[in-house]
Amino acid sequence: MILYADENGERLDSFLARTVENMTRSGAQKLLDGGFVTLNGKAAKKNARLSAGDEIVFTIPEPKEVDILPTQMPLDIVYEDEDLLVLNKPKGLVVHPAAGHSDDTLVNGLLYALGDKLSGINGELRPGIVHRIDKDTSGLLAVAKNDFSHRILASQLKDHTMARTYEAIVCGSFREDSGTVCAPIGRHPSDRKKMCVTERNSKEAVTHWEVVARYRGYTHVRCRLETGRTHQIRVHMAHIGHPVLGDTVYGRKKPELGQSSQCLHAGALCFRHPRNEQPVMVFAPLPEYFTQVIEKLERMR
Repeated sequence: MILYADENGERLDSFLARTVENMTRSGAQKLLDGGFVTLNGKAAKKNARLSAGDEIVFTIPEPKEVDILPTQMPLDIVYEDEDLLVLNKPKGLVVHPAAGHSDDTLVNGLLYALGDKLSGINGELRPGIVHRIDKDTSGLLAVAKNDFSHRILASQLKDHTMARTYEAIVCGSFREDSGTVCAPIGRHPSDRKKMCVTERNSKEAVTHWEVVARYRGYTHVRCRLETGRTHQIRVHMAHIGHPVLGDTVYGRKKPELGQSSQCLHAGALCFRHPRNEQPVMVFAPLPEYFTQVIEKLERMR
């Protein structure tokens, strides 16, 4: 594909992420590192600065053959058709293979259940994965069975028309019944495994929240994501002084109420079907660990 730069001074990887549909900056950098991009006929570097009119030629390589061990595991599939499925991920399950998790992830289970019936857009480590949720967050996750549905669902994520709603128990009490956190999120300057609210190298992040129930020292809130940044709800809730219960990374360092990981559940997912554009609304009830916390809080009233 051939593109032409439309302004001076922009980095090449940023230009590709801005102009190519479903392209992220990290994805653009991988293409550049792999030699799949030329700038004015020469091999391009990811930090190259563009001038208006520069010719950029790039190709997207075919997905590599998946070399991940299919693993049999129970999958709680709550919606499925020929194009996609939505499953209810349990707390503690890693979504895709990474260091320390090579054969016990959701992707391993999907490969066992579906074989080659998964989209290849996200490469060999994340076949079918449209979006992800943290290991210790439970709830709904969309999986694409083909590249067509993957592209459409990814575009809905990008333009914020896929609605994702989470349930959380957070520390402290709110005076208001609802509100919005609008604060950009980027990588933490000293701890690269963490995110933080920052103006530096960050992206817009918007979280809408409403109170579901108030307890002594804690609040059950429902959060709707307008954007989808890494750890967004956890970072935003901590930013306004109400970290998620059990989140020892962004909140209180000691476990409370028996929770040593975040009490956060993706309870609702709404989108338009990529094939017929009809609305699809999927819901997952609160899991046992979450209801047990609520029972404890009820007894503390």
